[in-house]
Amino acid sequence: MERVTGIGGVFQRAGGTASLRDWYAKHLGVDLAEFGGTQFAWGPGGSTTWAIFDADTDYFGRPDQAFMVNFRVTSLDGMLAQLRAEGVEVIDDVAESEYGRFGWAVDPEGTRFELWEPPPGQ
Repeated sequence: MERVTGIGGVFQRAGGTASLRDWYAKHLGVDLAEFGGTQFAWGPGGSTTWAIFDADTDYFGRPDQAFMVNFRVTSLDGMLAQLRAEGVEVIDDVAESEYGRFGWAVDPEGTRFELWEPPPGQ
């Protein structure tokens, strides 16, 4: 049985992206990179990303979803197949990059979440 192994990231939608990023930098000391987020290292090869997205992003799925959680998994294909077999709504698209492989599914309340299989060695 596939299981989530951690949280890879938390992503927040914002109406005033630049000003909210500045607020977090000023008040919480969160230095955000050009992509709009930061990585908090928690161990060798592991980190959790926090990022602010524009309000009109379609990355989260439905427009009224304010946050999206990225769950770390060992086998993206295995997890997606398991979710499909259990009747969970799975987004057919899988993205691959130097950061790993990404897939998406939707919980019973309509909240889209991301599944992330890091590249080998991470």
